[in-house]
Amino acid sequence: MMDKKVLFCATKDYHFEAFHLPYFKWFNEQGYEVHTAANGDLKLPFVDQKHIISIQRSPFKKENIKAYKELEYIIETNNFQIVHCHTPMGGVLARLAGRKARKNGTKVIYTAHGFHFCKGAPLLNWFLYYPIEKLLAKITDCLITINEEDFQLAKKRKFKAQKITHVHGVGVDTERYHSVSSFNKSVLRSEKGYSDGDFLMFYAAEFNKNKNQQLLLHSFSLIKNEIPTARLILAGEGPLLEDCKKLATALGIRNKVDFLGFRKDIDVLLKMSDLAVASSLREGLPVNIMEAMACGLPVIANDNRGHRELVTNNQNGWLIRKNDEKGFSEKITKVAGNDEILKKFGVSSQKIIEHTYSTKKILDVKSEIYKSYMENKEDRVWAVH
Repeated sequence: MMDKKVLFCATKDYHFEAFHLPYFKWFNEQGYEVHTAANGDLKLPFVDQKHIISIQRSPFKKENIKAYKELEYIIETNNFQIVHCHTPMGGVLARLAGRKARKNGTKVIYTAHGFHFCKGAPLLNWFLYYPIEKLLAKITDCLITINEEDFQLAKKRKFKAQKITHVHGVGVDTERYHSVSSFNKSVLRSEKGYSDGDFLMFYAAEFNKNKNQQLLLHSFSLIKNEIPTARLILAGEGPLLEDCKKLATALGIRNKVDFLGFRKDIDVLLKMSDLAVASSLREGLPVNIMEAMACGLPVIANDNRGHRELVTNNQNGWLIRKNDEKGFSEKITKVAGNDEILKKFGVSSQKIIEHTYSTKKILDVKSEIYKSYMENKEDRVWAVH
């Protein structure tokens, strides 16, 4: 008989803080001891034992060999019923380290937060990541995909996981992310130094090649004179932040683009904004866009599999052909100052989240997955993200 313990594994512990605390709490309520394994020293609520391991994001780092051995020891010295792994390296190392435990009854779940190989992905990604994921599926009890394209790919390519299912992401906390009244919106703007007349566009993401903020800057430069009240608000840090600041200066829009850096008040920034914009080239199921939608914002986004899952043309926003600066700017112009479209699209965004993507909805679905293993296999579950 196995102990009522669950292990969550990921590359960085902030992944847990951002996405998994409601699920930790749920396991606590079921009488489970919750363990985590990741790099980082954050203090996490609802966690009974935190294992800090040497895992690195890059598959080419030698520290991952040490992390594998650390995970193997953690798994073999604890009687986990469930291991749920997340993130690419968390999924690889935890599944490999848990092979022996799985033979003894532990159940391994892996959530793929967007396969690195997908339609339009670089060929190198297919050569590197596809064979690994297909091989590891054989030692996976449940493969959870977070978008329809990945789900169909795993089925079509005959991944050998015991079960393949589609869950709509990790959920959005609709008690924190929600729309506010015009009065409250005005107050929030005043507190942040903006006026009621400003047209505020918002995007929160790391500044890297995939997030592609340069598209937003180029598109914004095309409408800077046509919509003089427009402001572009960009939250986040990353390797391309300084390059983007230089580009904004070169395009003559630096005084209308606010680079906010890392923020913990994303909910407030969304509630005071008018429009969510998204420029990324690839997404699994973007939480930043779901949070914006929960706050009642229309969305204009680069066309990719994750955005297609959330945005429907002329319903809650528009999808723009990849890197089409002119098309992006035209849609911004169409929605700016048009209260009727803003309200219609915003209400649609909020309804989509409440109906399908709220934390409560996702917790209901995922808890059924967990309970199915508990009931059928002597309460054993192992979760990997």
